[in-house]
Amino acid sequence: MHVGNLRTGMYAYLIAKHEGGDFLLRIEDTDQEREVEGAVDIIRRTLEATGLFWDEGPDNPGDCGPYVQSERVKTGVYMDYAKKLVDKGEAYYCFCDEERLKSLQTEVNGETLFHYDKHCLSLTKEEVEEKLKQGLPFVIRQNNPTEGSTTFHDELYGDVTVENSELDDMVLIKSDGYPTYNFANVIDDHLMGITHVVRGNEYLSSSPKYQRLYDAFGWESPKLIHCPLITDENHKKLSKRSGHSSFEDLIDQGFVAEAVVNFVALLGWSPEENEEILSLEDLVRLFDYRRISKSPAVFDMGKLRWMNGEYIKKMDFDKFYERALPFVKEAVGEGLDHKKIAEMVKSRIEIFPDIPEQISFFKEVPEYELSLYENKKAKCNLENSLSLLEEVLPLLQEENDYSNDHLYEKLQAFGQEKGYKTGFMMWPIRIALSGKQMTPAGATEILSVLGKEESLKRIEKAIERLKEKR
Repeated sequence: MHVGNLRTGMYAYLIAKHEGGDFLLRIEDTDQEREVEGAVDIIRRTLEATGLFWDEGPDNPGDCGPYVQSERVKTGVYMDYAKKLVDKGEAYYCFCDEERLKSLQTEVNGETLFHYDKHCLSLTKEEVEEKLKQGLPFVIRQNNPTEGSTTFHDELYGDVTVENSELDDMVLIKSDGYPTYNFANVIDDHLMGITHVVRGNEYLSSSPKYQRLYDAFGWESPKLIHCPLITDENHKKLSKRSGHSSFEDLIDQGFVAEAVVNFVALLGWSPEENEEILSLEDLVRLFDYRRISKSPAVFDMGKLRWMNGEYIKKMDFDKFYERALPFVKEAVGEGLDHKKIAEMVKSRIEIFPDIPEQISFFKEVPEYELSLYENKKAKCNLENSLSLLEEVLPLLQEENDYSNDHLYEKLQAFGQEKGYKTGFMMWPIRIALSGKQMTPAGATEILSVLGKEESLKRIEKAIERLKEKR
């Protein structure tokens, strides 16, 4: 599910729950040619993963069913309503073939435009009945006026007025007997008692046609909320290539569902107090759709990463460990305490794929420059780092208890005896063990995970390298 679709569904859910209403799942599958296998499963899976559970839907029926539009087609409901419009003069049968329709197309700046010329509106009732009797293929078109204007109200944009001359006579019922997406939604929204319609602002241009249908039937239009466009950091439309176009892409990249929900909710909306870390329950409580911005929302991957890191820090450890374990195993292999290593990185990563880079040194010390031993703050240089390692090596050789607490006490006592500050003492040991300036744990924690044999081997090798340099 695209991030834009997720946000639309989320805002609909938040409005419903904030107002004490119901959130319905309706499967809109009237465009049979564009139906994608498995799409319904993705919709369900995404809504469940994000906690947007529906009160009524195909698998949880209530008073508003059927919930799949292709099933509603079988009841004849869409055709019945289309014929009512024909009887009122608000719609008409169109028998134009593909060749004639193609002749009405025009090219403007490389874009193909189409505006139907109302050719079939002039057919008499008898001519229409004769063509229907002959079994000629037909569509039913909306009969929009060519003069005057149509006004609809949007909760964010206010009253929007469009000249009727700009409105095409859109198809309501296609030649296969199925309703178009636009017509089916108007009928279903009315019959299901939908109070709020949330959609992207690219649908603003279609809204006058919807309004004319509501007016033709004498129905009250639901409240319309058109959300702003979501762009990437370069203010371009989100794309698959950019890596942040769909919910499942983001989960595969190591983001957690709760963080994605929190982040997506803030794409174009903010609470009054400008809080940023908000649970779904918080969002339901605070959501006021009048605070949705009309300006495009920027999908800031850096901010999502930061937010995800905050959620990982708060995550239950067992749940965290389940997702972290494959990355830990990939980086360090078998034979080490995976759980202890996972504990080290929990508060230091933003997404799960950050893990291997932080801990790969446990498997093997990377190639590193000896200049890493130089640290002004710890007052370490190559010479005194060598001396320090040579001093602590016998201490670590005679020690058999390699638990973190015990090693820390032992080295602290040694440092006090020698007059060494903790930083001065731990820095060379950590560099020797990891070959890295930044590690997710201190020297004694690394010693405890590596164990005696591997730790001594690494310190001895570091001493050899430092001696060669001297």
